[in-house]
Amino acid sequence: MSNESKNARQFAGRAYGKVGRILGRYLGDDFMKAGEPGYHRPDAADTPWSPMPDLRAIEGAFCNICRWRGEAFSGGSHAEFAWCPACGSNGRDRFVHWCLSESVELSPALRVIECSPRMGPAYRSAMATWFFYRTSDYDMRAHEGNLHLDLQAIDLPDACLDVVLCAHVLEHVPDTDKALGELRRVVAPGGHLLLQVPLLQGTTAPPSEPEFHGDDTPVFWRFGFDLTQRLRDVGFATNLLCTSQMLDAVRSGENPWPGWSGEFDLPDMLAGAVADDLVVVADRQQSARLGVEPGYMHFTWDCRVPT
Repeated sequence: MSNESKNARQFAGRAYGKVGRILGRYLGDDFMKAGEPGYHRPDAADTPWSPMPDLRAIEGAFCNICRWRGEAFSGGSHAEFAWCPACGSNGRDRFVHWCLSESVELSPALRVIECSPRMGPAYRSAMATWFFYRTSDYDMRAHEGNLHLDLQAIDLPDACLDVVLCAHVLEHVPDTDKALGELRRVVAPGGHLLLQVPLLQGTTAPPSEPEFHGDDTPVFWRFGFDLTQRLRDVGFATNLLCTSQMLDAVRSGENPWPGWSGEFDLPDMLAGAVADDLVVVADRQQSARLGVEPGYMHFTWDCRVPT
């Protein structure tokens, strides 16, 4: 990227942030639906690249998306629960954003697309003040998006994005290889695809019976750890980001979670994981503060395009 292009993007990013703050002052948060996940707007001054507290040195719970701090998150410890009472993020939302801050050099110059974002309008508004941020969805039925995109045939130019956030979308796409090839095509050299899928078993297979997620979207694939190699095969330099608890369990071959959620085939997961593919981004104390325990529920593939 030329210095001129980078400077222009940073200038525009600051302008977007100023406009967002002005609209917030005049419109307030009442133009959004109270109680919707993402209703609480993160403070625009607390950019994702602003220093966070040392999570090893604090007590209780900390949301790395909106910087809320309290005694504990709401709900249980499942990845879909552990709700932040301020912004509505759950464990997997906070983990993908933790991986973003740990893996990517963040700045307002980044061109970011988030596929089918789960969180609400205040979250999307905040992201748009920090980055050149757009959202996409396949049919605009269950999620709001600026762009109507089919991951199997992405209607965007080559190498036009610096970051793609794609959480719990790929399992709903029939042709995985087409989607991975298209995602590789649109991410620029040095850019990142941060990918999450429900990882419930050791190896990839279709569901044994029809499966739908909460928005009645069909599931075509239940992915396993072999997805790492498939991402490498299309040209991504790929690591599977995880918690220290998971890597310790894979290396030892011992299951530290005697009770686990029934939809996870944990013995098969521990048998199928490859220790050399796993990279720890959160230790036990950080995981506890972020509400991303137990460790077998939280993974993000960091897929970088070589420069």
